[in-house]
Amino acid sequence: MLARLLVGAVDLGRRHALLITALALALAALAGGFAVRHLGVDTDTDHMFAESLPWRQNEIAFARAFPTLADPLVVVIDAATPEEADATAAALAAALAADPAHFRSVKRPDASPYFAREGLLFLDTATLGPLLDQIVDAQPFLGQLAADPSARGLFSALALIGVGVAQGEADLAPYLPALESFDATLAASADGHPTPLSWQRLIGGGKLADLAGRYRFVLVQPVLDHAALAPGKAASDAIRAAAARLPFVAAGRAHVRLTGEVALDDEEFSSLAQGMLIDTIGSLALITLWLMLAVRGPRLILPILTTLGLGLALTSGFAALAVGTLNLVSLAFAILFVGIAVDFAIQFTVRFREAHHDIPEPGAALAATARIAGGPILIAAAATAAGFYAFVPTAFAGVAELGLIAGSGMIIAFFCTILFLPAFLTLARPRGEPAPVGFSTLDALERRLDRIKGPVLTAFAALALLGLFLLPHLRFDSDPLHTKNPHGEAMRTLHDLMDDPLTNPTSIDILAPDADAADQLAAKLDHVPEVADVLTLDRFVPTDQPKKLALIEDAASLLATTLAPREAAPVTADQIRLAIATARSGLAPALAKLPPDHPLARINADLARLADAPDDRILAMNAALTQFLPEELARLRAALAAKPVTRADLPPEIIEDWRAQDGRVRVEALATPAGHDSAGLAAFVAAVRALAPTAGGMAVIIVETSKTIVTAFTHAMIGALVAIAVILLAALRRPRDAALVLAPLLLSALLTVVGIRLAGITLNFANIIALPLLLGVGVSFNIYFVMNWRAGASRFLGTATARAILFSAATTGTAFGSLALSHHPGTASLGALLLLSLTATLIATLVFEPLMLAITRR
Repeated sequence: MLARLLVGAVDLGRRHALLITALALALAALAGGFAVRHLGVDTDTDHMFAESLPWRQNEIAFARAFPTLADPLVVVIDAATPEEADATAAALAAALAADPAHFRSVKRPDASPYFAREGLLFLDTATLGPLLDQIVDAQPFLGQLAADPSARGLFSALALIGVGVAQGEADLAPYLPALESFDATLAASADGHPTPLSWQRLIGGGKLADLAGRYRFVLVQPVLDHAALAPGKAASDAIRAAAARLPFVAAGRAHVRLTGEVALDDEEFSSLAQGMLIDTIGSLALITLWLMLAVRGPRLILPILTTLGLGLALTSGFAALAVGTLNLVSLAFAILFVGIAVDFAIQFTVRFREAHHDIPEPGAALAATARIAGGPILIAAAATAAGFYAFVPTAFAGVAELGLIAGSGMIIAFFCTILFLPAFLTLARPRGEPAPVGFSTLDALERRLDRIKGPVLTAFAALALLGLFLLPHLRFDSDPLHTKNPHGEAMRTLHDLMDDPLTNPTSIDILAPDADAADQLAAKLDHVPEVADVLTLDRFVPTDQPKKLALIEDAASLLATTLAPREAAPVTADQIRLAIATARSGLAPALAKLPPDHPLARINADLARLADAPDDRILAMNAALTQFLPEELARLRAALAAKPVTRADLPPEIIEDWRAQDGRVRVEALATPAGHDSAGLAAFVAAVRALAPTAGGMAVIIVETSKTIVTAFTHAMIGALVAIAVILLAALRRPRDAALVLAPLLLSALLTVVGIRLAGITLNFANIIALPLLLGVGVSFNIYFVMNWRAGASRFLGTATARAILFSAATTGTAFGSLALSHHPGTASLGALLLLSLTATLIATLVFEPLMLAITRR
């Protein structure tokens, strides 16, 4: 019955070849046009997982509570001096805030006036006391600078330092780093290349600057276009354009880099697209070459390629109707369709060549091809589709969509092969085959293998056992960062932040009912070994305030008059030269007590060079030395005016990020450095969730997406195997025959496991998709030999079937191999694993399967 239906379908295509070809091409144009207009791309990675998942529910709840923290684009600024970084960050934030077309919000979390005023209270008393003593000891120096914040006042203060050293009353050890910076600035000015001096590093011996960290941050919420391949590209381009106009960036003194979720995703999409056109063209050229070797002649190659194009257009149209938008996983449906569906067309065409050699009349040859190859192709298409459809019920929406599209594509490819291909072959009128189609060399190889089938099958059994042993030891890398290009700006910046304990991005967020509950949870988390630090709203209220305020008040009482701002007369070059002479005179007695390479000795030499410099160089040196001095003196005055603070005194910009409108308070736990790898991250998440089961945040998302993906693929693989087994039993009607198809499939899977371990490949988010493809390709190849065996064949490798399998594998390998050359590490690992599994499948099909069939009675 089935054979008659297949022959009838092929005969229908042959008898109405022109009409069916025209209708099919018109349908392809309509489907392709519909797909172009209506098939979009959704690059929002949140949509790749079902919202019903508990961890997704927690993520959605947190986003609703703190909407300003969603979709972060992190601008990281570092510069030669902290002041240049601060100035660049401030100017950039102002420019971005004036651009509502690209940015919804702009924040500088490290530049709140609250921290400028109360910053000293956040130091522990063991650090605060010596720091204030050091500032008080510098009172004469600071007083001179406050009275005259210019090079004139600075050099006068320098003379005082020289006097103090000469009299043994000044300890320069704490100020050596600052003096080194002073020397560098003076030397650069003497060379005609003045660079700004960092007063943050100079005042307080650089300790305050070190506590603030190297980086400054601007956090923005960009306006995203999720229909574009890089949703944040317009915003990122706007940031780079604004940064390029800033003076310190233009001078190379400051650097602006982007990272965060949006930048990482955009960078990944760009990496995926990079070289895609060239790789696709090269892949199509190689596929055409394989087809020429397989079917020899444009009269057969053109029908195959057109059938493939028709199927791809129809599948794209189906995708537009069924899902509307493609996600980052389902985007792969096209290359999967080409890699697998081409097998159906090659099988039909090569078997047609074989029939055409024996049957000169093309119509009769097509009917014979339908009887011989139609059934196996139908079973292969159904089994492959079932393998893909098994992913549809999973919670991993990304691969569920891919399963629906690719599974339906296999059915579409079958109908294109059985209806359109015979019609096009009829119009193409290929010539008859002068010689049998097959490989005589492979036939001789099969005879040799048959003589040693015992040892060969024993070797396969040993490899299968090894694969079973290694299977539990396969490692899944749950860190999605490892599938991204490590050389991109966003990834390099992220790694820099991960290496800095002040900017560790590996965190967990928890919503507590109120501030008191948040404090209680934070106290518990403080004792968890996997937690490096815990932040919550009350962590922005300094502890031990009475003791610290007493220390600050004492210092302020001593320095208040000294630091009071005063009007200073404008400075001239001649006045600076006079101050240089005074400074050198004051330093001279001190130099006798210091080694020749001491910073003060070098500063004296710098001053000697500057004494005779022209006016413009003198004034440029003055600007470089004092550009940030008034600002730093103002900062010091503000810090010495610290007042007692409570939770009620916290500014709105802090409260907004830590307390939701309904009163719930955010608690953030940061991982120790051990949490940067997969095992450490899982331990960190488990430890925190033991205390807070509803915890979310980036660390939880990484761990939970890993579990969701692994669970989805496990269930889908089991479902696919069951569905394929049912289809094979229904089609072949004998459990033994179905087992003959499944046995090589399972062997190829175990061989792939061995290959993974030998090649050092790690399963990850990107390459795990290769596993269902192994099922589809394996079933397609194995079913053809089993059907030939059922029809009475005793030799397999020298036949047209083997020829079709080899060249089908070559075309599939070419399609998959283009992925292995991708600039994107995840895609490249997918291509490598696909090639490995394809090789294992070929070995199982061309070596193991014929030997199994040879020892099995029909």
